[in-house]
Amino acid sequence: MPGSVSITRDGDIATVTLSNPGRMNALDRAMMISLGDTFEELARDVSLRVIVLTGAQHEGEKPAFAAGANIAEFERERADVEQARVYGGYLHRVLLTITACPHPVVAMINGACVGGGLEIAASCDMRICGESSRFGVPVKNLGLVMAYGELKGLVELVGRAVALEIVLEGRVFGALEAKDMGLVNRVVPDDKVKEESYATARRIAEGAPLAARWHKKFAHRLADPRPLSADEYDESFACFGTEDYKEGVAAFLAKRKPVFRGK
Repeated sequence: MPGSVSITRDGDIATVTLSNPGRMNALDRAMMISLGDTFEELARDVSLRVIVLTGAQHEGEKPAFAAGANIAEFERERADVEQARVYGGYLHRVLLTITACPHPVVAMINGACVGGGLEIAASCDMRICGESSRFGVPVKNLGLVMAYGELKGLVELVGRAVALEIVLEGRVFGALEAKDMGLVNRVVPDDKVKEESYATARRIAEGAPLAARWHKKFAHRLADPRPLSADEYDESFACFGTEDYKEGVAAFLAKRKPVFRGK
């Protein structure tokens, strides 16, 4: 039975949940396609301000964000180079759609976050995990290579030396080491992961949404070594022409909480 990807909404915060019972939310081909479709859909929803991405917690099972790709389908889906190229395209598309999504994305991580699950978490804008969370990309044990499109996000997040440490050693390591590496932003007690993740999402959502989208866009653009064009540089000042900017300044001067409308 294939896994699933679901969306729930709480006002301007959407939650995307990965679910694959019995397989620690490992992503099968159908889930990868669905996850890419989901983020393309959410990217078009201007009423959204934040997306929380997480793994379902199944009764009687160890907690997991996602335990990579579903190896059980490899003989059917990745049996040769051509099949692997097509299969890899599904995961690459997921990483691109999360990265390109204009809304900030917070990864809420419980338990295992390994392989393709770590690649997906790395493509999010923030990562919050529990003290017992585990991380790693042990693909060396399968004779697999992280393709350029998959390795790119990890290198940009933690740097070349740490990314190579992760893939060459193939170790599975704990939350505190992940924090030291720069893989996660915050480590909290396991029973506080949900609370802290949504508190973070709410703090983001309470800010000016256009500013959040511009900050995400600018941060990703700065990872590109090409010089900024004149138009790109000028976009840095577009916020001064928005209603949100006027509201923010007026609220500050009046000592009241601003009400941003994304305009």
